[in-house]
Amino acid sequence: QVQLVESGGGLVQAGGSLRLSCASSRRTFRGYHMGWFRQAPGKDRDFVAKIFWNGESTSYADSVRGRFIISRDNAENTVYLQMNSLEAEDTAVYYCAAGLRYSSSWSDYNFWGQGTQVTVSS
Repeated sequence: QVQLVESGGGLVQAGGSLRLSCASSRRTFRGYHMGWFRQAPGKDRDFVAKIFWNGESTSYADSVRGRFIISRDNAENTVYLQMNSLEAEDTAVYYCAAGLRYSSSWSDYNFWGQGTQVTVSS
């Protein structure tokens, strides 16, 4: 089992920045692809960003491309989501996920964090 713990959520004004962290204590973390997803109340769980197991490839949803940056530090078993130029539409619970498939679909991921709330005020 891989246990993931997100942190860094909070309240921020539109145009501001926030960095989310997702940590795992498992050494096998380095072999997993990682993804970020988000879900607003009453809406679907949407793909945000993903990163290949060794960090060589990244991918972003159209809605966040150019504003968000996903990165990972395998030595620290941590993946990050740097969120810049935040908009009210970014308000959601953000989830970190790990899986063996480099996918943009939430159902392809095996392990999930508990989620962290991000609220952007306009």
